[in-house]
Amino acid sequence: VQVQSRDQRASAFLRVDTATGDTQVIALDEDDKWVELVPGTPRLLPDGTLVRTIERHGARRLSVGDDVVTPREQQVRSVIAAGADGVTFLANDVDDATSQHVWRRAPNGRVAPLTRAPGVHSAAVGGPTTVLRSATLEDDAPVTAIVSGPTLTSHAATPSVRPDVRLLRAGPDDLATAVLLPRDHDGTPLPVLLDPYARPHALRLTRARRAFLSAQWFADHGYAVVVADGRGTPGRGTRWERRVFHDLAGTLDDQVAALEAVADAAEFAGVLDLTRVGIRGWSFGGYLAALAVLRRPDVFHAAIAGAPVTEWQLYDTHYTERYLGDPNERPEVYDDNSLLLLAPELRRPLLLIHGLADDNVVAAHTLRLSSALLAAGAPHEVLPLSGVTHMTPDEVVAENLLRHQLDFLGRALAPATE
Repeated sequence: VQVQSRDQRASAFLRVDTATGDTQVIALDEDDKWVELVPGTPRLLPDGTLVRTIERHGARRLSVGDDVVTPREQQVRSVIAAGADGVTFLANDVDDATSQHVWRRAPNGRVAPLTRAPGVHSAAVGGPTTVLRSATLEDDAPVTAIVSGPTLTSHAATPSVRPDVRLLRAGPDDLATAVLLPRDHDGTPLPVLLDPYARPHALRLTRARRAFLSAQWFADHGYAVVVADGRGTPGRGTRWERRVFHDLAGTLDDQVAALEAVADAAEFAGVLDLTRVGIRGWSFGGYLAALAVLRRPDVFHAAIAGAPVTEWQLYDTHYTERYLGDPNERPEVYDDNSLLLLAPELRRPLLLIHGLADDNVVAAHTLRLSSALLAAGAPHEVLPLSGVTHMTPDEVVAENLLRHQLDFLGRALAPATE
């Protein structure tokens, strides 16, 4: 088992005697920011060797016993299985988190990839059978295949939207960025919609076609849609992930940098109308969207914030304290990352959407921000979703919710009339 201190800077791996309950420390890990908890670890090989991950030389690397077995150019994302056939894990090149591959370390120590094509690959392992699931920008649907066996037939419906994704590296930090334009766009200027998630532990920009369906839908309704992953998102190494320490709000700077870089790119010259820039997001993306119009109204002209975290003291303790620390010790850090204190700064149209049955980001987040905005005399819109949790499972509600957002953007970003 793995245990961790409250400040998450120290972690211990313990061997438990199931007969007596006694524990023995078999490994320790420390970090001046936090020790990352990696899915699938710790594990034990059949001979009792510990399998875990450690941060070394700027990357998260696989450790088997006393040996670090992956190179510093590779970021390990999770461990899928560890058994007599070896250790199967997911990893990406530190320089490119848009693709994720399946790797295996054999019992003889050889480490080799099971997937090679650019895309997002994952695996399931049961005994001698390994099943790969691969999503790419070229395929309408993920492909599922058994290693050294057949490819499974998919009967999933083909999406009516076909994303046309243009990838680039944006700004001084080489931000992974995608741009989507309307089909058959004639080159005329378009209002801009940023569509981020951009939180730790989650990538919005991956080489998987289905990741861009909603973005292309908005693009086909007349927008230049920009998707970018900034600091703190996984895959780009230790230092990149830890740039959000005590500063989750700093991720907004990367969205601005990506927008400016796309606008300056020769490929998109004259396409982005920077006088009409909107931003939409859900959960952490909702936090980022509301933050954008509160902190940078010079750049953003309207925002849609779905289920936003507005006050970090209301959110999950373990998740939040990893990045912002103990609120009893550093209350000023929480103030610096709160939306509530920025309420008097709202000068742009803001739509807040929240499921009233949300058990992840509870509805109190939106209610408190709305109350603070009202007290500040800042007009805004609130759309409560009765009986809906963090994401609606009802396809009719989901469709109408997208159409409502489209209507809001059409009103908020309408061209100025003479």
